[in-house]
Amino acid sequence: MAVAIGTMSGTSMDGVDVALIETDGETVSRFGAYVSRAYTPTERHILRSAVTAAQDLIDRAARPPALAEAEKLVTETHLKAIDALIQQAGIHHHEVDVVGFHGQTVLHRPERRLTVQIGDGPLLAKRLHIPVVYDFRAADVAAGGQGAPLVPVFHRALLRGSPEAGPVVVINIGGVANVTYIDGEEEPIAFDTGPGNAPMDELMMSRSGKPMDEGGALAAAGKADEALVAAALQHSFFKLPPPKSLDRADFARFDLNTLSLPDALATAAGIIVSSIVLSKQHFPKEPKRWIIAGGGARNLTLVKMLREKLAPAKVQTAEEVGWRSSAIEAQGFAFLAVRSLQGLALSFPKTTGVPTPMTGGVLVSP
Repeated sequence: MAVAIGTMSGTSMDGVDVALIETDGETVSRFGAYVSRAYTPTERHILRSAVTAAQDLIDRAARPPALAEAEKLVTETHLKAIDALIQQAGIHHHEVDVVGFHGQTVLHRPERRLTVQIGDGPLLAKRLHIPVVYDFRAADVAAGGQGAPLVPVFHRALLRGSPEAGPVVVINIGGVANVTYIDGEEEPIAFDTGPGNAPMDELMMSRSGKPMDEGGALAAAGKADEALVAAALQHSFFKLPPPKSLDRADFARFDLNTLSLPDALATAAGIIVSSIVLSKQHFPKEPKRWIIAGGGARNLTLVKMLREKLAPAKVQTAEEVGWRSSAIEAQGFAFLAVRSLQGLALSFPKTTGVPTPMTGGVLVSP
């Protein structure tokens, strides 16, 4: 078994998650320490500026000033978070076999065979004195895949040995939402479903200065505009068959300016939930259980709506099945780093659309 640390700084841009696991790349023998480090308002502004600057990129290696500043920030914050995790775990750096460094996605355009995750993997390895696997999505996109989602193979590992019958769908609600359909040891089916927390977070930031609707409380007080929900679902993305993936900017904002903030949030929640429900049409069997993970699992309004819309299937949060929702993606990239070291597949035809199962990631030694 390898001792691996994984990191995630997702499209919600709320902070860095770092988690330690022990794994052979097929199963997980132990879940270890977990650290979350929130971005400050200033840091979020730097990251958002990088996303804006990245929209015109042609060369994924280019680092105009806004991206260079953000890349330095991402690398330094991850370094500090990883050091904090190692201290919390009570281990030494030399006891860690590998770090899976996702970095921060600033552009994801697989139709142009272009995906950009900023973060200096070689510098991180040098500073930590630990091998680092990074740039997980590039090989998949270069081969014609969507480059996302990549964590489904970890979802399958989490569910391996579950006494409850399948099929099971894991819903990850980050800035973008995605689903993983798992039925035993068959190849998972996975794809982005549409917007996740991004439109709700954008509404909160632009209208209240707060980064999120804590617990979905304001959305719960509002009333969704069903006409606007229906109009949003006419977006061309929902007509595409999977595998498919999104850039955060695709659904970052909706035209909800005529609505009060609670009603706008309730409408955004309606779009998020409706697009997740639409995913059922792409599954070979009706799911018996849905598990909600990611930041959206803490939004009680989204959870309540999903339970209503997905009934009679059983709908649980990650915590209710014994998982740590906020840690899953970081744990997933620790798992993927070990698989990358062993040359095992990270992505599959039914998860990203690559022609054959393929490995990925770039390994750098300290």
